[in-house]
Amino acid sequence: MRQAILDLEESRIREVANAGMGRAGVLAFWFGESDEVTPEAVRAAAVASLQAGETFYSHNLGLPELRQAVAGYTSVLHGPVDAERIAITSGGVNALMLAMQALVDAGDEVVAVTPVWPNLTAQPRILGARLSCVALRPRADGAWTLDLDALLAAITPTTRLLVLNAPNNPTGWTLSRTEQQAILARCRATGTWILADEVYERLYYRDDTASGAAPSFLDLAEADDRLAVVQSFSKSFLMTGWRLGWLVMPTQMMGHMGKLIEFNTSCAPVFVQRAAQVALAEADAITPRIVAHLRQCRDTLVPLLQGLPGVRASSAPGGMYAFLRVDGHDDSLALAKRLVREAGLGLAPGVAFGSEAEGWLRWCFASRDLSRLREGAQRLERWLHANRRS
Repeated sequence: MRQAILDLEESRIREVANAGMGRAGVLAFWFGESDEVTPEAVRAAAVASLQAGETFYSHNLGLPELRQAVAGYTSVLHGPVDAERIAITSGGVNALMLAMQALVDAGDEVVAVTPVWPNLTAQPRILGARLSCVALRPRADGAWTLDLDALLAAITPTTRLLVLNAPNNPTGWTLSRTEQQAILARCRATGTWILADEVYERLYYRDDTASGAAPSFLDLAEADDRLAVVQSFSKSFLMTGWRLGWLVMPTQMMGHMGKLIEFNTSCAPVFVQRAAQVALAEADAITPRIVAHLRQCRDTLVPLLQGLPGVRASSAPGGMYAFLRVDGHDDSLALAKRLVREAGLGLAPGVAFGSEAEGWLRWCFASRDLSRLREGAQRLERWLHANRRS
């Protein structure tokens, strides 16, 4: 077994979830997915495809009609993107790993903005890259911000790849257009590739973009820039279990990406791709409803958390998470396990997303039933009252 694999840490989120699964009455908010099922029309398309016998291999890069649909969807949000720049992948995770495999050699320098979903820092380590992290910093009100000067200084001509996730999991931090412009200019100057994980771009609650999507590097970049953008059907279409995503890259990369997909997964299942075609066709009906409900979830939960003594939390502009800190509790894994045992409340420990987030907790607020969020906040309040320090 390679040492890089032996050195990988198991998921701290899963560690908490495993401690809570099977316990009666636990309110689980630890995983990053909605508890709402995929829309019926999307499910029906997959059933129809299976009944039609579409159970065979497809093109490595995806069905041509789905690539065209993704290109059309992306172009509406961010300006013209040709279908020849699209690769359909078996999930956003797969898209990230494919991009890393395509761009990173052992020993290469990779810079990542953290805290972040752990796959984005584990993947370069798996490939033997040298990882350097630039940390977001929390303000007194619980919001997280980027030290742009520190990030720009960290990107040098020896930096092969910059990894960014915005809107960010777990903090909800989102890049501004000014920050994106500065980062793109710096990476052009140094020859650094940008890998932008933008899977939460539609889960955006500010009204400062005409498209309703968070600022994207695709809004600024040229088609041949050293940019790979990862997207997924999971969050904006309630399709987490379907495992389907896509990559946007320069056209000249696509033939090579097809080879790489062949040696990873061969292709995404046809019936899943058929479901995705319907999801995109129905996007104007599906996604705005999801976003409106998630905004309601956020605006229900966060004020309740802000009203609790010793709790810091902010109303994030993007994503599906409340990120909170409980004063006096610096071990987030121990705290998360205690909350499962003693309060019946399942949250993700901040340390799962990097050392910068130690002492914090992530609460996925994507719940069909707002009363679950209110009950969760009440459980936390009762626990805090029972454990307040004299």
